[in-house]
Amino acid sequence: MMADPHNVPAAGRPPGSSEASGVGGVTPVAETLSALGARWGWFLAVGVLMLVLGLLAAAYVFAATIVSVLFVAVLMLVGGVAQLIQAWRVRNWRGFLLWTVAGGLYVLAALFAIANPVAGAAALTLLLGASLIAAGALRLWVWFQHRSQPGWPWLALSGAISLLAGILVAAGWPGNSLVILGLLLAFDLLFQGVTLVMLAFALRRSHHIGAI
Repeated sequence: MMADPHNVPAAGRPPGSSEASGVGGVTPVAETLSALGARWGWFLAVGVLMLVLGLLAAAYVFAATIVSVLFVAVLMLVGGVAQLIQAWRVRNWRGFLLWTVAGGLYVLAALFAIANPVAGAAALTLLLGASLIAAGALRLWVWFQHRSQPGWPWLALSGAISLLAGILVAAGWPGNSLVILGLLLAFDLLFQGVTLVMLAFALRRSHHIGAI
């Protein structure tokens, strides 16, 4: 009985065959990069837009801080409403009260921040400082527990920087609450803009090389 040639196993095929690496030897990763390279201009446009927004945020730090507070407040409002809806959908569950209280607190905090964004900025800045202090102290404690291991001094340095940043934020509070969040927003926008611009030029270069 002769074997069907269509059912012959492909065990003897080399790893670099067309079925293993895609049609014509092109891998899915290469196809994706080629498709992205053809649209490098969009990455460049978004990157430039991010840079412009970052520069505006750095120039108008107070306005950027208010925008940051309102953005966080809207997220908290949406999250609080979602928690309240979820709580009432499962009101027979024993966690109903906890969900209701958490959702209500989120909604109240969001409404407070929207009604008084300056006070909201002060609260968020204080929370940021406390978080940095807690994260820095935790990293230093973990480093102290493993200080004999090689490479761990980098964790100590990271913890010290976070701890110092948190102390500086807390020491300048509440006077710095009108600029800290705006500066963070400006830095984030500028960093994203630079990253996207660099990625756009890298995609453009690879696309031109592939087209040759």
